[in-house]
Amino acid sequence: MSNLINFDISEDPDKLNELFVRIFNSGDGALYDSMYTEDAISNISGAPLSGTARTAFFKEFLASGPKIDSKVLQTYTTGDTSLLIVDYSLDIPTPDGQSVHMHGTCTDVLIRNEAGEWRLAVDRPVPEEQHAA
Repeated sequence: MSNLINFDISEDPDKLNELFVRIFNSGDGALYDSMYTEDAISNISGAPLSGTARTAFFKEFLASGPKIDSKVLQTYTTGDTSLLIVDYSLDIPTPDGQSVHMHGTCTDVLIRNEAGEWRLAVDRPVPEEQHAA
């Protein structure tokens, strides 16, 4: 079960990156998925996933222990919508004990909900080179 201790979604979309990284690196796919809107689309898998397919992917993928680091390069906000341009570095463990390293840029679209919390609506990481993960 997900541990919601210290899980506080900032009202400032610029501060969300640190939270995303911390929760992603925790390995808790259900908790990470809770940072998305219900109908959000994630492309982290390499294909657009939403709903139960997205949730299942995050649970399995994050349980394998990938680690991400990222830095917000630009933020554009209008009303309750925000676009973040993020530079990321991702290390994905392989079954043979090695890891696949990816680096690239991600565009994240966030929506502010009625409680004033930002949630991911779309993420689109684009690696600098195609990968086989």
